[in-house]
Amino acid sequence: MGLPETTAYVRITRQSWQQGKLEGEVRAAAYEWHFQWWFQCGRLSVQPSLGRALIAEPLSRFLERWDYRLEPGGDYEFTLRAEL
Repeated sequence: MGLPETTAYVRITRQSWQQGKLEGEVRAAAYEWHFQWWFQCGRLSVQPSLGRALIAEPLSRFLERWDYRLEPGGDYEFTLRAEL
């Protein structure tokens, strides 16, 4: 039996190169969050707080890895090594 997995779906809603910020939504299982990521300093804000501890680190890794390829209106996904 393999490790548990959950697919997280990410939608980028806004991008500002001047502010160095991406905004978007991420959902996984029954959870949904809104995030702001300041890519120049690597700071991530995730709301609401319910389940934030489950998504913040994997989302941060995803954003850091794909940052320059993410575009507003784009839909993306990544796999969490957990069952939510």
